[in-house]
Amino acid sequence: MSTASFEMWEICDVKHGAYGMAAASSFLTEDQLQCSICLDVFTEPVSIPCGHNFCKACLTKHWKDKEQCQCPLCNEKFNKGLKLRVNTGFREVVENFKTLPVTAENNSPLTPGQVPCDYCSGNKFRASKTCLVCLASFCETHLEPHKRVAALKRHRLTNPVHDLEDKICTKHNKILEFFCRTEQTRVCTLCTEHSAHDTVPLEEEYVDKRAQMGKEKLEEPEIKQEQAQNYQRIKLKTQRKKKSKGKAKEKVPNQIRDRDGYLFLYELED
Repeated sequence: MSTASFEMWEICDVKHGAYGMAAASSFLTEDQLQCSICLDVFTEPVSIPCGHNFCKACLTKHWKDKEQCQCPLCNEKFNKGLKLRVNTGFREVVENFKTLPVTAENNSPLTPGQVPCDYCSGNKFRASKTCLVCLASFCETHLEPHKRVAALKRHRLTNPVHDLEDKICTKHNKILEFFCRTEQTRVCTLCTEHSAHDTVPLEEEYVDKRAQMGKEKLEEPEIKQEQAQNYQRIKLKTQRKKKSKGKAKEKVPNQIRDRDGYLFLYELED
């Protein structure tokens, strides 16, 4: 969630109470209320000192067994004993957002680059969710049973996934939701040949890679500065060599001239 969006919610809350929170929810989009770890709308959101928000369960899992707690987005470090408390006001905004009625935009015709609903016949609508159990994507209309039927409610939903068939294990027909760091490949829960390897959930690997990229970006100016300094040193060294060679070339004609002059004087004396 952006800082501006969160500030807008705080203003609405102070001035108008519950009405303000409902109004704030209606102005926000799903992307602004999305946890960057699970890539879904927040559940039990917690705010950490740097100002970023995550699902409590996602952040707890991400920090588990880590020697140092740090923000998955900005890499700011915190004490290992940092207590995660649910931001109750923000949670209410998220819950209000979840109850908002579906708009025509959610069931809009498919446009290039969007994931289609697998259950629409004829003109396809864009998918609003992908089910990792059904291995299919659904528009808001066809997603309705997942919100109503008890058994389907337990299914794991995520944001629409492009090329879902490429993310399914060809051996076990299960979603590739883990990453084997030993062999640098995606695996499913039934890929037992990787059981002794270092495997982590895909979202954890994604967050770690994103954090590493952020660290490299911060170090980039220092690396460029060092490269520039090395270039200048090489340039100066090359210039000195050229200058030294030039002086050496000047000495040769002078030495020849001095030698010839000496021989000429010697001949005159004879």
